[in-house]
Amino acid sequence: MTNTEEATTTQAERADWVAAANLLARRIRARALELTILKDGCYLSQALSSAELLATLYTRVLKLADLPGPLPSEPFTGVPGSARPSPSGGRFHGERLPDGDRFLISPAHYAVAIYTALECVGRLAPGALESFNTDGSTLEMIGAEHSPGFELTTGSFGQALSQASGIAFARRLRGETGRTAVFMSDGELEEGQTWEGVQAAAFYRLDSLMLFVDVNGQQVDGLTKDVMNVEPVDARFASFGWEVRVVDGHDVAAIAEAAEQKSADGRPLVVLAYTDTARGMPYLNSRKPHLHYVRAKDDADRDAFERALAELKEGLS
Repeated sequence: MTNTEEATTTQAERADWVAAANLLARRIRARALELTILKDGCYLSQALSSAELLATLYTRVLKLADLPGPLPSEPFTGVPGSARPSPSGGRFHGERLPDGDRFLISPAHYAVAIYTALECVGRLAPGALESFNTDGSTLEMIGAEHSPGFELTTGSFGQALSQASGIAFARRLRGETGRTAVFMSDGELEEGQTWEGVQAAAFYRLDSLMLFVDVNGQQVDGLTKDVMNVEPVDARFASFGWEVRVVDGHDVAAIAEAAEQKSADGRPLVVLAYTDTARGMPYLNSRKPHLHYVRAKDDADRDAFERALAELKEGLS
């Protein structure tokens, strides 16, 4: 194969992956909206904003161990402890391998986005989401350490980066070559512990640590710039000694490219993905900035939600 032929093949493969990732993002949005309708409310806007980011991580960026097949979600057996261990939600990311990646989820209210992404990539069994937000299910509205995709309890908010830094540091001590990736929301940048974790990761030069932030500009009380402004986020991370990349969070190719460019001088990497909480469902634009939790308020909303779902599912098999 000539260099030209090889380049053409690579471009074709890239185009195929981009198309598949964008289709996956639509599936994530559609499933999250289905659950919003079914359960009369959900953290929908978080799935709308993060769909491309999660699609890119699961299909392109992360090196996760394969599963023998989609896993069921085990029922909740009670508060975990030494006498009653609870299965870790991290099992949906496969066996922990020395050269494999660990993927840690920080914002527990993004659970519906994580569950739908796991289902869409074949890691969560079809039909499991029917038990979402029901008594006795580990598919909780707010994810915990036993919920699919979650291996950490991240506290009230903003604790996962500190835990991930410790995990990355321990993996380095063990000689493991795999990376530790963290998914966060921009609301967590209002938390002091987040910046303690940022400082520690830079100080210990944890260049195997990757942080991906859904910067959608909104939180439970409104716009982040009005509640507790954290901009300029890129300059803040850079001042702590991080490698910073800013991307359009709905551009799967840009997200993948940002993640693939490893820092050459030992700095941890943060990818700031700027997103839209009404992406794929413009009907919700009129509710901004109050989209933290979404439910249909009246018949007009219910009709609009059904129409939006039909549009999202159009062309999906």
